[in-house]
Amino acid sequence: MQRITRTSHRGAAVAIAAAGLLAACSGGGSITSSGADATTTSAATEGSTGAGEVTTTVAESTTTVPVDTLPACDTAALESAGGPVEITFWHGMSGPLGEELTRLTDLYNASQDKVVVSLVEASYEETNDKFLQSDQDSRPDLVQMPEYMVQAAVDTDASIPVGQCITDAGFDTSAFLPSAMSAYATQGVQWAMPFNVSNPVLFYNKRIFEAAGLDPEVPPASLEDVRTMSQAIVDSGAGTYGIAVESGFDSGGGWYVEQWFAKAQQFYVDADNGRAGRATSVLYNDALGVEVMTWLQQMVTDGLAVNVGDNSASGYDNLLKMADAAQPAAMTIATSASLGPVLTVLGEGTYPHISASDVGVGPMPGPDGAPGALIGGAALWMMNHDDPVRAAATWDYVAYLVGAQQQAEWAVATGYVPVRTDARDLEPLAGTLAADPRFAVAYEQLLSAPDAPTSAGPVVGPLREIRTVLASTVAAVLAGADPATALDEAAAQSNDLIADYNARNS
Repeated sequence: MQRITRTSHRGAAVAIAAAGLLAACSGGGSITSSGADATTTSAATEGSTGAGEVTTTVAESTTTVPVDTLPACDTAALESAGGPVEITFWHGMSGPLGEELTRLTDLYNASQDKVVVSLVEASYEETNDKFLQSDQDSRPDLVQMPEYMVQAAVDTDASIPVGQCITDAGFDTSAFLPSAMSAYATQGVQWAMPFNVSNPVLFYNKRIFEAAGLDPEVPPASLEDVRTMSQAIVDSGAGTYGIAVESGFDSGGGWYVEQWFAKAQQFYVDADNGRAGRATSVLYNDALGVEVMTWLQQMVTDGLAVNVGDNSASGYDNLLKMADAAQPAAMTIATSASLGPVLTVLGEGTYPHISASDVGVGPMPGPDGAPGALIGGAALWMMNHDDPVRAAATWDYVAYLVGAQQQAEWAVATGYVPVRTDARDLEPLAGTLAADPRFAVAYEQLLSAPDAPTSAGPVVGPLREIRTVLASTVAAVLAGADPATALDEAAAQSNDLIADYNARNS
């Protein structure tokens, strides 16, 4: 088993378990009142979850791919297989997440005799790089890739869009979260199937809140709330710091900034977040970006926040700070996928200063307390090997993984958000939600996203590299760099990356 080297918002739970803490991120307005209305030039599309008529509006691409130019998906081809069809799945799950994926896959393999799935585990970064560096013959049948890989994956022309299989099979997606589906849809094509869905949430120590005279059942909603509560915590001595912050590229240094722009209903890149056409420039060096960076810097400068640095390699340093017996932080922002493993390990009593029952979970605080979040996690990409039987076998496995029962079990074991609403009515998820509402926070946060084009995240070829550039900038700002200057420099670097990428993938 390879060691996870990049976890953050998908795999922080993995790093926590491996490390032993958990043993064995407006136009002109203030940050507390952004008042920003997104301006769009594209049409809107709506979708129903099939349960409660929850709708999400996303930018409709002005350029659509004709269906007849896409690889076909004959889902009935599996019936003609002369024997078991062997397929390979490259995935980025490890630790408890990998164990649950293995369990589900073993159950699938045992449930029928037509398909045998082999799993190949690596980190997301290793899987992404291996995918991009491989030729088509060397790629597997299925690859799990995160949301920042959408444009890059599309531009390889390597996949069979799952939308082709959905249509051919008459597969019912009415119960699926529209925001989860739209995250992996551009140019009128559903490219990949969302599988492990997450978003950032606030973890906080109820015991420290209560000791500071704060209501342990009322977490901060806005960034100003975070500052006010952090001040109360520090002044009372209940905790050394109000919040632990970090600058990981796929968390506090990059991904969270995208989240804050979405909460303020502002686009992160042009062309309606790259969904009305190819993005050509970033927009994060505007007034909102400067205010967010200034807020972060002042929190650290004033001793209300502790900067644990770039935790991309570990993914858990900020969570560890909440368990620090000597100088604890009362809060941090982390992936919702950390919840299950965090509660499990704390339940073992390894850290007497914080128990599982002390952990509170709230929506990610944002500008003006605005609700909602962008999709995180990853999706399942089917590779095109010009083999209808292998494609049909791969689709059969994909359909199994996103089945309501499997999603109910996956959500409870991992903390990921189920991709479909009907999973909430099934055990073990139904009982878990009834007994522990903390598991519902990330799900409800997605449902509360504004019905606006900005609620679909950015699609841009070098998004991973852009996050890395911005992460270095966040680290510099936390260390005292001028926010406006640092953001302008980062934007120039990011725009060069986009120009180079677009020139190579025109």
